[in-house]
Amino acid sequence: MKNILITGGAGFIGSHVVRLFVTKYPDYHIFNLDKLTYAGNLENLSDIDNSPNYTFLKGDIVDGIFLNDIFTKYQFDAVVHLAAESHVDRSITNPLEFIKTNIVGTVELLNVARTHWGDKLSDKRFYHISTDEVYGSLGETGLFEERTPYDPRSPYSSSKASSDHLVRAYFHTYNMPVVISNCSNNYGSHQFPEKLIPLFINNIKNNKPLPVYGKGENIRDWLWVNDHAVAIDLIFHQGKNGETYNIGGHNEWTNIDLIKELCKIMDERLGRDAGTSEKLITYVKDRAGHDARYAIDATKIKDELGWIPSITFEEGLRNTVDWYLQNESWLNRVTSGDYQNYYENQYQER
Repeated sequence: MKNILITGGAGFIGSHVVRLFVTKYPDYHIFNLDKLTYAGNLENLSDIDNSPNYTFLKGDIVDGIFLNDIFTKYQFDAVVHLAAESHVDRSITNPLEFIKTNIVGTVELLNVARTHWGDKLSDKRFYHISTDEVYGSLGETGLFEERTPYDPRSPYSSSKASSDHLVRAYFHTYNMPVVISNCSNNYGSHQFPEKLIPLFINNIKNNKPLPVYGKGENIRDWLWVNDHAVAIDLIFHQGKNGETYNIGGHNEWTNIDLIKELCKIMDERLGRDAGTSEKLITYVKDRAGHDARYAIDATKIKDELGWIPSITFEEGLRNTVDWYLQNESWLNRVTSGDYQNYYENQYQER
């Protein structure tokens, strides 16, 4: 049995990856390491909580002593590194937290893995998950490719760019068996409602304003989180050491067009007159350093690993809306903060 450490596994993307690995690979023991900050929610994994090949570990990737202790105890064969501060607005307000977690935390993980694995690297893997925001901002044409020069514009993307460079440095300097992927904007179930889609679903449901930066003309490529988890699975098992793979959804939308589509779906689902939810749109001052457009060329992962998105954005968006409307108790606990009691209630007797 292989012992796999997944960091940030109680978060949005991480919980989907943990669930996939736990259910798909009974011969792996999945260890989910999460600090349980505001975005870490163990309720996301309540359905696999008692699986025999799943263990939750509460801790901080910045704590090198703690990391050494768990590597010593569990002898991890691989790391899937998702733990990160990821919200651009929060990085503008408090950049130091992003530097600590995203840069220092990544180096602490690399160091402890290198120490414990030594020269026995043939069956090891350190997989670092990153973002397309490290590439900066595109004009009206062009796509981010794996060799696109880095040009980060926010404290968040700069911290992720730094961690990417450090992971590559450990590959070249120490022969660490690393692989990296950079993804576009994720959406789907279990996302913390500070991000656009779940925030606006919740606001529409409660007839609250929908704050749109600038004129809403910024363009993003949207990736369904379930498709992202499948891509991570493929890269983890079949990706080549030292390589980078871009994962995109082939779904470019301006923010305002996406919001209007979301309003349309919500009106249908809530039985409201067409156009009702659009009246909630409120234009606000643009975000500082707001990137104009992201778009990923996912040719490499398609050609080398056979991955393509499984559904269209319209299908994924409707599935996402339905999940949030069918799981109002989850959304209510997240927005009220009650979800943070889950760890104490579930694990206090263990």
